[in-house]
Amino acid sequence: MSTEPRLAEVAEPEPAQQAAPGTDQAVKETLEDYTLRFAPRSYRRWTPMVVATTALGGIAYMADFSIGAGIGLAHGTGNALLAIAVAAVVIFVTGFPLAYYGARYNIDLDLITRGSGFGYFGSVITSVIFASFTFIFFALEGSIMAQGLKLGLGLPLWLGYLVSTLMVIPLVIYGMTALSKLQVWTTPIWLLLMVGPLVYLVATDPGTVDRFLAYAGTDGDGGINTASVLLGAGVCLSLIAQIGEQIDYLRFMPPKTEANKRSWWTAVVMAGPGWVVLGALKQAIGVFLAVYIIAEVGASAAPEPIQQFKGAFDAMMPSWLVVPLAVVLVVISQIKINVTNAYSGSLAWTNSFTRVTRRYPGRMVFVLVNLGFALALMEADMFSFLNGILGFYSNCAIAWVVTVATDIGINKYVLKLSPHAPEFRRGMLYAVNPVGVVSFVAASGLSIAMYFHALGDTLQPYSPVAAAVIAFALTPLMAVVTKGRYYLRRTDDGIAEPLLDEDGNPSAVTYECHVCRQQFERPDVAACRTHDAVVCSLCLSTDKVGDHVLPAAV
Repeated sequence: MSTEPRLAEVAEPEPAQQAAPGTDQAVKETLEDYTLRFAPRSYRRWTPMVVATTALGGIAYMADFSIGAGIGLAHGTGNALLAIAVAAVVIFVTGFPLAYYGARYNIDLDLITRGSGFGYFGSVITSVIFASFTFIFFALEGSIMAQGLKLGLGLPLWLGYLVSTLMVIPLVIYGMTALSKLQVWTTPIWLLLMVGPLVYLVATDPGTVDRFLAYAGTDGDGGINTASVLLGAGVCLSLIAQIGEQIDYLRFMPPKTEANKRSWWTAVVMAGPGWVVLGALKQAIGVFLAVYIIAEVGASAAPEPIQQFKGAFDAMMPSWLVVPLAVVLVVISQIKINVTNAYSGSLAWTNSFTRVTRRYPGRMVFVLVNLGFALALMEADMFSFLNGILGFYSNCAIAWVVTVATDIGINKYVLKLSPHAPEFRRGMLYAVNPVGVVSFVAASGLSIAMYFHALGDTLQPYSPVAAAVIAFALTPLMAVVTKGRYYLRRTDDGIAEPLLDEDGNPSAVTYECHVCRQQFERPDVAACRTHDAVVCSLCLSTDKVGDHVLPAAV
């Protein structure tokens, strides 16, 4: 007879999950936007299109214009456009399974990574990589805003860096509730200011298109060169981790049903992997504006978005409006993306810290940590060596995302060696799963060695390709070699109620955690080892002695 804990009784679903007065601060804070948790149905009140609009608001960053300009200036328009296209295809294909899992099962990319080949502690390293992505791009966007404030208000760059950092703190404190309103209301203004100048220049001066297409770059002769395309694609692929920020919003998608399946899929594709379509267009626009600025002003200003849009606005409106509008565009863009960077980065840092130390210090602590790293990068003038930073970083990001995407697409659906339903709870997973960890370490390590010319100058441009190919090949190979035995430490969480309802959505049945006394939906709880009760995922994570953690299955 089994001695495993099992609960058959369930509580009736409640209309909302709210923290009770006097509850521990960690519980109160994580119930605002479910910082480290499954996002319950009771909280997910937004329509698919509101979630999609909010998620797409997070890609309003100006860095794409700088990235495109940098690639175009170095390698020419033809190579730049091909590089942008290659990167976009890779990002879309790898982002699709991740976006689907985040939206379908209402968990963020870290929780997906845990059960998709890395294990409970194995995914800590990828959380740190994602956190690094957020502060690198926060610093990049902050630098661009500081350039705008210098042009418009005469602020010195160091002060502009500080202003761009501090201004997002009030906005990021309140999580998804505040962010959804900010993104929805600012997106139309941002789109108008971004697209208007491009349409005007093409319509009034068709010669700008000819100059754009003919631009050869400083390192090329105008012809297509494989090495140049791959070097440019490597820089663009540093953005592959952006899917993590998209999933931070997509996890709040409503359940998928027959009634909403069309709008549900549209929102998931558009705001998930579809973000890269707009991103690629922005990079191409960055090349176009850089070539235009070279002809009008000079090469020195071409990579700076504030100068690109100042030049474009100058051609279409009175001079007294040019600088104010350019500054408004930059400031809106910076706020839209950097509240997302600060928010997502704080989630990643908090996730890692809580698992390693079994303490929850509060998400706000890591908002400040992330902003501190970003401010240090800005003061170090990271903008001047942007492509070098992004080219190096992309190797790690590609290895991680391709590993997780391959585990979902191949190991789950083709080989069926990885559990179909995602798992993230402590006690249910092994600490480390060699499938993802070995694949990631091998792919990122070898590609980084190639990037730094360790395998010769000829192979150096191919480092992003190596990262993707090695991760794609090793992930299923490791699953076959290990026979999938390191995914689940146990398959039974001690609760009779199924994890998924009849439509395949996470169950909305609620239970009370006997540690924090809060109501949580079925996927966020497991039976307690020492009590005839259930424990929520955060209380399991912070259990220092393991009293509540279920034993490994015999």
